[in-house]
Amino acid sequence: MRVIFMGTPEIAVPTLSEIIGRGHDVVAVYTQPPRPAGRGKKDRKSPVHELAEGFGLEVRTPLNFKDPADVEAFQALDADVAVVVAYGLLLPQAILDAPEKGCLNLHGSLLPRWRGAAPIQRAIMAGDTQTGIMIMKMDKGLDTGDVGLIDEIPISPNMTAGELHDEMMVRGADMMGRALSALERDSMDFTPQSTEGVTYAKKIEKAEARIDWTQPAAVVHNQIRGLSPFPGAWFEIEINDKPVRIKIIKASLVDGSGAPGTVLDDDLRIACGEGAILPLTVQREGKGAMDVETFLRGPGSLKGKVAQ
Repeated sequence: MRVIFMGTPEIAVPTLSEIIGRGHDVVAVYTQPPRPAGRGKKDRKSPVHELAEGFGLEVRTPLNFKDPADVEAFQALDADVAVVVAYGLLLPQAILDAPEKGCLNLHGSLLPRWRGAAPIQRAIMAGDTQTGIMIMKMDKGLDTGDVGLIDEIPISPNMTAGELHDEMMVRGADMMGRALSALERDSMDFTPQSTEGVTYAKKIEKAEARIDWTQPAAVVHNQIRGLSPFPGAWFEIEINDKPVRIKIIKASLVDGSGAPGTVLDDDLRIACGEGAILPLTVQREGKGAMDVETFLRGPGSLKGKVAQ
């Protein structure tokens, strides 16, 4: 089939590879424009952009589809289907209607739960024990389209957003490949989403990353898992008479009690409003991630100090 691919971050890369590998004719790749990144703030192409150029595919980077010329250029591709994976733009109706078989979106939740920008993070932060991937036919609403394929994924008690992201990245690519095969045979059935259980996965705000130690340990643990590895849940603690920001990349729930934020022992066990957290992997500001034992070789025991 003639396919337009629309995606931007790393999670979309395996799906584009899968589509190419299955022999479909990718007539154009749409992705977000290069943007400043890294310490030098030089423009960096998206992971999808890099892959597409490696395969010699045409890459297009419109800021939006408000310019009629961009809409006309999309329509002129005469595609059978558009595949959308974390593209980063809401698509107007003229774009949704252009491909003969519509636009298929790969979404990382069990819709209608967690519609929106951050379904992976929100599912873990909410303490969900199950999520999944859905392929839906896009309509003008926010993740409201009819669903064609479902793949359920359990969320284990210590799974991080990064780990769930990586699993979805692999499963989703295979799933979209199967969806295109079914669509090509006209054997793809779509079912309307339920009107019950709708929740929205709003974008992660910076303020949400700071740990509130007055919360129960289970809530803090879910926050750490849901924000790992990025942006990373963090706290500040005094080291050598200066406040130092520490991200917790991985942690475990443990027994313990004390004033919220108090470091209870030499292993960096920290009291919460109820129970305690034991950081396992941390990242000091300006440093790389390291296990907590390596981290503690610097300041030594922090027992008795209070994390803020």
